[in-house]
Amino acid sequence: MNTSGKSSHQPWLDAAQQFQQGLLNQWQQWAQGGQGAGATPGASGADPLAMFRAFMPSGNGQANPFGMPLGGMGMPAMGDLFQQVAGQSVRFDPARLLEIQNSYLQEVALLWNQGLDAKPQGDRRFASDAWASNPVAAYSAAVYLLNARTLMALAEAVEGDGKTKARVRFAVQQWIDASAPSNFLAFNAEAQKKALETQGESIAKGVANLLHDLKQGHVSMTDESVFEVGKNVATTEGVVVFENELFQLIEYKPLTAKVHERPFLLVPPCINKFYILDLQPDNSFIRYAVEQGHRTFVVSWRNPDESLAHKTWDDYIEDAVMRAIAVVQDIAGAETINALGFCVGGTMLGTALAVLAARGEQPVESATFLTTLLDFSDTGVLDLFIDENFVKFREVQFAQGGLMPGRDLATTFSFLRPNDLVWNYVVGNYLKGETPPPFDLLYWNSDSTNLPGPWYAWYLRNLYLENRYTKPGTATVCGEKIDFRQVKLPVYIYGSREDHIVPIGGAYGSTQLLPGKKRFVMGASGHIAGVINPAAKGKRSHWIGPAGKFPAKVSEWIATATEHPGSWWGDWAAWLKGHAGKQIAAPKTCGKGKTYAAIEPAPGRYVQAKAQ
Repeated sequence: MNTSGKSSHQPWLDAAQQFQQGLLNQWQQWAQGGQGAGATPGASGADPLAMFRAFMPSGNGQANPFGMPLGGMGMPAMGDLFQQVAGQSVRFDPARLLEIQNSYLQEVALLWNQGLDAKPQGDRRFASDAWASNPVAAYSAAVYLLNARTLMALAEAVEGDGKTKARVRFAVQQWIDASAPSNFLAFNAEAQKKALETQGESIAKGVANLLHDLKQGHVSMTDESVFEVGKNVATTEGVVVFENELFQLIEYKPLTAKVHERPFLLVPPCINKFYILDLQPDNSFIRYAVEQGHRTFVVSWRNPDESLAHKTWDDYIEDAVMRAIAVVQDIAGAETINALGFCVGGTMLGTALAVLAARGEQPVESATFLTTLLDFSDTGVLDLFIDENFVKFREVQFAQGGLMPGRDLATTFSFLRPNDLVWNYVVGNYLKGETPPPFDLLYWNSDSTNLPGPWYAWYLRNLYLENRYTKPGTATVCGEKIDFRQVKLPVYIYGSREDHIVPIGGAYGSTQLLPGKKRFVMGASGHIAGVINPAAKGKRSHWIGPAGKFPAKVSEWIATATEHPGSWWGDWAAWLKGHAGKQIAAPKTCGKGKTYAAIEPAPGRYVQAKAQ
C-alpha cells in the first residue's frame, strides 16, 4: 500500500488492515466450507450465513466492523434479527455467492492498493470536503461502503419466498444504516472538524440536544418550540360544534358568500392528528376546500388515554365515523353529504359506507379516498412486520384492553426510512450540535397519537393479515357483513407514486373493489408530500388515465395514463363540484341552534392533547 507521507495514520491503518485480513480469512474458510481449497461456496459443510455473522452483531454487545458494540449500546441487535427472520429457510445460489465473493476480493484488492488515498464515492453522507480531506475518515467510509455493498448483495442472493427475502433485506439494510461511520463521533470527519472550529461548543450543544430529546422521548426533527397548534398551525377559522368521547367535529367558517348545498366531511387518520390537512394557510387542504365553496367539517380525533383503552374498531365506525356523517347531515339539513377519508381514515370511511349500505342507507353522495387501503394485498414494506405470530402477540397483549403508544408507531414509521428520518437527525442534533430548522410537517410528524389496543389488534388481524374486505361477507363490523359490492356511490381515488406506507398498487386496488363510477389519479412524491401539494404552487405532476378504464394491475393503468403538470387538487375540486349540488347562501353561524351550539373555537382541545 502507498502510505508515504501518512505515517501518523499508520496505527489506525494497521488495525484496518488486520480487520480486512480477518474478513478475507473468513471468506476463504466460508468458501472452502471446511473441506480444503477448491471447495465451492455453499458446498456441503459450508455455512452460507458466516459472512452475515462476521458483520452483524448479536445481543451480546460484540463489536461491528468499526469497533462499535451496537448490541451493548441498545441499538438493534441485527444479527439476532437476521437469524429470526432467516432461520433455517435461507438458501443461497452457489454461483451467485461465488460471484459476490470474487467481486468482493477484487474490490478489497483495489482498496488495499489505494490505501489512505481511497475516497468514498456516491453517498451524500460522505460527500463533504471534511471527509475528502481526512484520509483516515475517507478510508473508513470507503471500507464501510464496500462492506455494505457486499452485505446487500448477499441479502439479494437469498433464495426463498418473497416475504423471507424482503425481511432479510430489511434487517440487513437497517444494520448497515445504523453502523455507518458517519453516525459516530469517532469517525465522522464533519463533526470532528466542527468541534475543532467551535472549540468544543458543538459537542456541548450536541450533549444538551441529546438530553433534551431523551427527556421529550423522541429525536427532534424540527425546532418544535417555534410551533403552537392553533397559533401558527391549524389556523383555519372554525368552531367545534359536536363532541363525544372519541372525536370533536369542527365546522369551518365559510370564505365565500355562497356554498354548495351538500356539505363536505373530512375523516383524517386517527393514527395522526388532523392538522396535517391544515398546516399553514398556503398549504391547507381544509382551507382550500372552504375556498371552493364547500361547507366543510372535519373529524378531530381524541388522543386516547386509559379511559379509551377498551375501544374497538366497531366503536370507531359506529360512534365516530357514522356519527359524524349523521351530525353533518343534521346540521346542514342535507339528505346526503360528500365525504373524504385520508389513509386509515379512508379505510374507516369505506367501512362505514359498507355498514350503511348493508343497512339499506346511503347518506353519502360521493366519497374521496386519499392514499387509502381497502384491499390490503399490497401493503409494501409494512408487510414485513405482519404475520400470524405478530398478530397473535398483539391480540393477547390487548385482550383486556390497553393502548398502543403513539411513539412506538412513530418509531416504526421512521425506521422505514432510517437515514432520512433517524440517523440524519442523530448526526445533526448530537454530533454536530445543530438545531434542526422549523418545518411544520415535521412538527406534525412528531406530535404522535396513541391507539386503543383492541382497535389496533382487529385492524391487524382482519385487514393487514387476512385482507377480509376483499372477500365479501367474511368481515363483520357493527353487526353487518362487509360487502363493498353494495357501495355503489361515485368515488375519487388518489394514490402517491412513491408512497412507502400505502403503495400506489395498494391505493389502486380500491378501483377493483368499488363498483360505482370511479376516477383514479396518481400524484408524484410520497404519502404526505404527494397529498399536501397546494394547487397554487404548481409543483410536481399528476397522472390521469382513460375515463372508465381500470385494468387489473396498476402498471397497466400507468402505461396508459397521461401526465399533467402541477397538483391534483384542481382536478379533484372540479370532480367534487359535480357532486356538491346547487349553491345557496352561506350560513352566518356554525352549528345549528342549541343542539349543535359552538363548544369552543377550532382547532379545539382534543387535538392539543399529547400522547403520554
